[in-house]
Amino acid sequence: MAEQLVQLIQLTALGVTMLLPLANPLTAMSMLLSMRGSMPQTELLRQLRQGAFYVALIIIVTYFAGTWIIHALDISLPGIRIAGGMIVAFIGFNMLFPSPASLPPPSTIAPTSKSSKPQDAPNIAFVPLALPGTAGPGTIAMIISAASKTTSLQAHHADWVLVAAPIIIAVFFGALFYVCLRSADRLASFLGHSGIDAISRIMGFLLVCMGVQLVIDGVLEIAHTGAT
Repeated sequence: MAEQLVQLIQLTALGVTMLLPLANPLTAMSMLLSMRGSMPQTELLRQLRQGAFYVALIIIVTYFAGTWIIHALDISLPGIRIAGGMIVAFIGFNMLFPSPASLPPPSTIAPTSKSSKPQDAPNIAFVPLALPGTAGPGTIAMIISAASKTTSLQAHHADWVLVAAPIIIAVFFGALFYVCLRSADRLASFLGHSGIDAISRIMGFLLVCMGVQLVIDGVLEIAHTGAT
């Protein structure tokens, strides 16, 4: 039993290390700061809880059913990378070159308006905060790649370890998402409107770069597969 617990800790640590650079909550935090507008605090917290649940759910579903889904729909990993890269780049362009109407004035950085109703606030919990802000196409592709190698681990790891590890990883990233985005108010108060706008544009540029790189990786993989 002790050996199996060590295996669980090792697999969990490995999964967190692999996914953390991809499932970076700071990206979702910058999206939240640039898109929240005058959302009431109660509605914001509700959406953050939803977002944390969505992040965990995406990771779990992708790990246990992702490979089956892409095979059932006859979708290749390069196709996922290219489509995901286009989505990420589109969101990045909108953050890099926001329309004047989407730029919140300094008075709306913090959701202090009591006249706003929860039903009037846009729901950004799933898109773009959870997907692709945290559990984006790169994260999904990485999880599917890892899940496809599960068979090779069955000879050396207990079955319950292979089931528990991805669930623990999913819960960890859901909690990390909530804690980081819950602290966005402090960051907004510290940076102010100009700082938030600068971060939003910088992160938008990085998202565009990430999206283009995903498309390049997908195209190169297709070319390599065709060449072999």
